[in-house]
Amino acid sequence: MSEESKRREALIYHAKPQPGKIKVVPTKKYASQRDLSLAYSPGVAEPCLEIEKDKDNAYRYTSKGNLVAVISNGTAVLGLGNIGPEASKPVMEGKGLLFKIFADIDVFDIEVDTENVDKFIETVKNIAPTFGGINLEDIKAPEAFEIERRLKEELDIPVMHDDQHGTAIISAAALINAIEITNRKIEDTKIVISGAGAAAISCSRLYQSCGAEKKNMVMLDSKGVIRNDREKLTAEKAEFATHRKIDTLDEAMKDADVFIGLSMADVLSPEMLKTMAKDPIVFAMSNPNPEINYQLAIDTRDDIIMATGRSDHPNQVNNVLGFPFIFRGALDVRATAINEEMKMAAVKALARLAKEPVPEQVNIAYGKTKLTFGKDYIIPKPFDPRLIAEVPPAVAKAAIETGVAKKSIKDWEKYKDNLLQRLGSHNKLVRLLLNRAKLDPKRVVFAEADQLNVLKAAQIVHEEGIAKPILLGRTETIKELMASIDFDADIPIIDPKTEEENARKNKYAKVYWNQRKRRGVTYYSAQRLMRERNYFAAMMVDQGDADALISGYSRSYPTVVKPMLELIGMAPGATKVATTNLMMTKRGPLFLSDTSINIDPSSKDLAKIAQMTASVIKLFGLDPVLAMVSYSNFGSSGNEKASKIREAVSYLHRHFPDMDVDGELQTDFALNDEMLREKFPFSKLVGKKVNSLIFPNLDAANITYKMLKELHEADSIGPIMMGMRKPVHILQLGASVDEIVNISAIAVIDAQQKEKQEKENAE
Repeated sequence: MSEESKRREALIYHAKPQPGKIKVVPTKKYASQRDLSLAYSPGVAEPCLEIEKDKDNAYRYTSKGNLVAVISNGTAVLGLGNIGPEASKPVMEGKGLLFKIFADIDVFDIEVDTENVDKFIETVKNIAPTFGGINLEDIKAPEAFEIERRLKEELDIPVMHDDQHGTAIISAAALINAIEITNRKIEDTKIVISGAGAAAISCSRLYQSCGAEKKNMVMLDSKGVIRNDREKLTAEKAEFATHRKIDTLDEAMKDADVFIGLSMADVLSPEMLKTMAKDPIVFAMSNPNPEINYQLAIDTRDDIIMATGRSDHPNQVNNVLGFPFIFRGALDVRATAINEEMKMAAVKALARLAKEPVPEQVNIAYGKTKLTFGKDYIIPKPFDPRLIAEVPPAVAKAAIETGVAKKSIKDWEKYKDNLLQRLGSHNKLVRLLLNRAKLDPKRVVFAEADQLNVLKAAQIVHEEGIAKPILLGRTETIKELMASIDFDADIPIIDPKTEEENARKNKYAKVYWNQRKRRGVTYYSAQRLMRERNYFAAMMVDQGDADALISGYSRSYPTVVKPMLELIGMAPGATKVATTNLMMTKRGPLFLSDTSINIDPSSKDLAKIAQMTASVIKLFGLDPVLAMVSYSNFGSSGNEKASKIREAVSYLHRHFPDMDVDGELQTDFALNDEMLREKFPFSKLVGKKVNSLIFPNLDAANITYKMLKELHEADSIGPIMMGMRKPVHILQLGASVDEIVNISAIAVIDAQQKEKQEKENAE
């Protein structure tokens, strides 16, 4: 993608379908006049009077307890510098988005138009009653130090400047583990810090809290080593000035154990790296380009432990591992501050989590057989769903123990359960999906590439490294559309109707004819069918010229399914083909089956569909919990529509006793554990969160999935084809670009899985 294309895409993302990235939504009913009279006048007077009696009642009757202000004056925005408050707003909205999706914390972003420290502090103090916490962001040093210090002293809510403390907390956790792996003692470890800004100062202070000795630390700024004989040092730099008579990074690196990079790209040379001590620890955290290239560093020293700020290398030091969860814990106990003990609790929780067995969901996302604690895994991954259940409780406990909490937590296990329920895993599931596809992208045929939305999706999967697109359709049309969206990559374009493809068409026709010549297919008719894009695309996959196929955008589902069943067929051992749709709902991911193929499945069909759906769910690293739904509950109806479900469940219980499946159940009982527990305590689903609904017929499944999609704006991934010999996936008519991208990732993962199975079978 050209720089201009990237620029335009970024601008469109922030402008459409409505400007900005966050919005305010009601949390109470507002449909009737009664609702409105409670929400505002006269009912609103009652909570006002209660808060007047006791200000802490604001946490009971308003959103204060889950509301954080992200505040900046735009003086040090990312790598853009002092660009002003208005220009910083997209970044602050982005920070608000991260707060919400990782920790379910609501945010107002506030941009303050002053560089005067006193005025800035006064502004924040004046608006502080609105919020449960203050996240200071992108404020230049040294002013940032004074602003945070004074606000912490003068406010009774948590205040944290994430630019300082976020990197410090994450890197400290990684450093503790790296030191353990290399059998060092932190008090003897020699540390070089390249950079002297807010993050570098905070990191150095926190490392000292972890046991590092100041005498073993050397800090550098743009002028070189910060020595105690240098004139006009700020108080913060003077705090870390060294007595050593050295001036350059080259000199500082000799025999150093640790390099902490918080400066600029490429300041650390291979020659410097070679002079470090045995088993060097290098955290090159400048973004997007680190102080030394990752590959260059590991090629230079095979004994290195390396971390960067990038997601495409092991050991990513990412602030999102910290700030959402630290504020979550602080808010949940109504902490009056974020103190050093709370930060250290976060450090220890992150370090400890990296040593625990990694959930399969995370292994799958990163394409690893098993992530284990070691030099390439010293810090948890941002996608790890355990973060919200581990870091906030640690922070909350520290707040309570140090006396800054106004609220206590009695049942910590219940608190952890509540944290896990806040977001489910649906927010991270798409990111996990795309990340897994990127690890080993496959060749995907887009059979309708002359449709603009399909081509846009192909552009995204190419540029993001999700798949390797092959474009089918009229070459001239595709090239014109590519030019219109600045898609200038060298991508294969194939038009099955042209003479250039005659040799391949004849080859495919011969294969197809040999397969079906005893079923009324002539060689001539086979040749004619190979001009049709779906037959041609299916043969590409069948013959190994592509790994997967996407079609169905502009043609009816039955029309597209037919050639797939004829040419690809079912997987070995499969007795049924079906589809499932993954819906991203507010309660978490929900798989719905069968949404596209089987009109009125039998009891045996339903049992098979349930088994296949369970296998798909496991591909996402989730434990399948299936409800076989109906209009009746456990035999309340004798109608054959209900009895076939009972027969399917009975079969599954006999042959797969460890499978979490039950029914027949009405949908509300399946999704509401409290109702289920009260009325049907014997059910295998009691106490478990159902993540799949198996429907009695196509009508029910298809109607439900489309209703969820349209009425509740639930994102959909699917239909996901199950039971096919090769990875072919058929879109719903008129699918959106995002839906096409998501199903493309599914197709890649399907191809990865089938390739793995073939290798295992061959062995």
